[in-house]
Amino acid sequence: MARNNQDRGEETEGLSEWKQRAPYRVHESNDKFKALYEANCHCGKVKYQLSRKEPLDSKLCHCTTCQTQHAAPFQWAAIFHKEDINFSNGHHNLEWYDPTEKSVEHKLPCKVRCSFCHSPIMDEGRNMILLFPSLIHLKDDEAKANFKPRCHMFYGQRVMDIPDGLPKWSGINNESDLIEDSPPDVVREFERKREEERKKRFEKGENE
Repeated sequence: MARNNQDRGEETEGLSEWKQRAPYRVHESNDKFKALYEANCHCGKVKYQLSRKEPLDSKLCHCTTCQTQHAAPFQWAAIFHKEDINFSNGHHNLEWYDPTEKSVEHKLPCKVRCSFCHSPIMDEGRNMILLFPSLIHLKDDEAKANFKPRCHMFYGQRVMDIPDGLPKWSGINNESDLIEDSPPDVVREFERKREEERKKRFEKGENE
């Protein structure tokens, strides 16, 4: 019985199911996919395009998983919809890693890499993808400004201080506490919103 060898992005017969859906599905000319950015891995075997001018969010993550997976003090990630990307080359050079079960099966959420040079390509979630701007050709100041990080996540797990004035969350942004040198106005706005939510829960009779 023919089966897909999806841990290396290969197939033994026919078209692998994962290639038919976003983010891996190749956009046809009639899809009106307009490529605004080009990107590639270190060896160039995997290449992709982006159609969204500005990511939904751009952040620096200091969690220990990102530190280990990227062999770096933190990860710079930009969030996109799965339909925003188009792989122009290298489907057969992809491999997956499930950090939860430590397997190479294509189970979401998972990490996607080039199987040749092992450059991180993206983190594939259930609804979104995390791309790494260091792979994207940002050719002018406007493009660089579009991808500028907007906050730090899991700053409590950092291995180095970064006094850049950006909001710094102890865990996931907007779901944890603002710490360290987060801008005072951002802290006040966050506390205001949290207090409003607390009052609404109290009025509904919900427990704290």
